[in-house]
Amino acid sequence: MEKPAEDKMPLTSHLDELRIRLFRILIAVGVGFGLCYVFKDWLFTVITRPLVAVLPKNSYMVFTDLPEAFFIYMKIAFFASLVLTSPYTLYQVWKFVAPGLYRGERRYGLAFILSSTVLFTGGVLFGYFIALPPAFAFFVSFTTETLRPMISFREYLSLALKFLLAFGLAFELPVFIYFLTKVGVVNVRMLRKQRRYAILMIFIASAVLTPSPDAVSQIIMALPLMVLYELGILVAKVAERKKTANSESENGEESPS
Repeated sequence: MEKPAEDKMPLTSHLDELRIRLFRILIAVGVGFGLCYVFKDWLFTVITRPLVAVLPKNSYMVFTDLPEAFFIYMKIAFFASLVLTSPYTLYQVWKFVAPGLYRGERRYGLAFILSSTVLFTGGVLFGYFIALPPAFAFFVSFTTETLRPMISFREYLSLALKFLLAFGLAFELPVFIYFLTKVGVVNVRMLRKQRRYAILMIFIASAVLTPSPDAVSQIIMALPLMVLYELGILVAKVAERKKTANSESENGEESPS
């Protein structure tokens, strides 16, 4: 069986390759940032919609420092660029990792890029459309005739972006489990045996990550993570089968004829 290419590469070559990949990623993010900044007003409308939809009449967001609005637009454009260029970023990550894999494993590069992109985007969209609206509605529900919201957009943006990023990364759980299985850190039996503890950890993480302390928002985040954990078990089963097949093939080639 063909050995991984990384066995033949010195450390300096790995470092040079890493530098090249990081440079290409930075260039792509920079170009994406410029493009997204052109549409900053539209992006502003999109990112504020979950809050604006539940704000009472005559309520609005404010900025308290003179340069704050400018840096807010910069931050929006940067985050949008990260999402826009994520497929290219994942492609560069795969190209860096691929030389260390066997030839049969390199065929799954496209599947890795597509699945990671779809899961991350799905997590962001789920957080935006499903999780954020009830969370903000809960916070705004404390409005009274004498208590009106006047929200700093800087604080809102920080909260919303952290929340959406958390959802995007959390939805990468099946991909994370796949690679942990490939390197032997976890296996299907372990994942099934520790299911109850995993569910407990999911609810704890949901309580920490959700911006709203109500149980509904936490359940909204925990349920898809539980589904993704079960999907991760199926993915781990596939990874174990391929790992076993590669091991048997390698042993077969090493045995005397």
